[in-house]
Amino acid sequence: MELTVLMYLLPALVMFGCGVYGFLTRKNMIAIMISLELMLNAVDINFVVFNRYLFPGQLEGMFFTLFAIAIAAAETALALAIIINVYRVARNVDIDDVSKLKF
Repeated sequence: MELTVLMYLLPALVMFGCGVYGFLTRKNMIAIMISLELMLNAVDINFVVFNRYLFPGQLEGMFFTLFAIAIAAAETALALAIIINVYRVARNVDIDDVSKLKF
């Protein structure tokens, strides 16, 4: 691979690694959601880089990334609504307290 492709893939790899670390180590649902969004953005960067490298004249990777960003925004809105409802019931957004909720 060319050096310019690696210069774009290295920050995406670091972003994805930070997202995985945050997802596995955090107990707060908002921090977990932020880590998940970080991983999704790293994947979107990879889509754009590989599209530009493999098919320079086409825009399929760009369109796929735009759809992925729209889906991530909808997922974030839904997750925030769930977190707000959990906070109203439990007065805490830690994962350990949520697992104690029974309906």
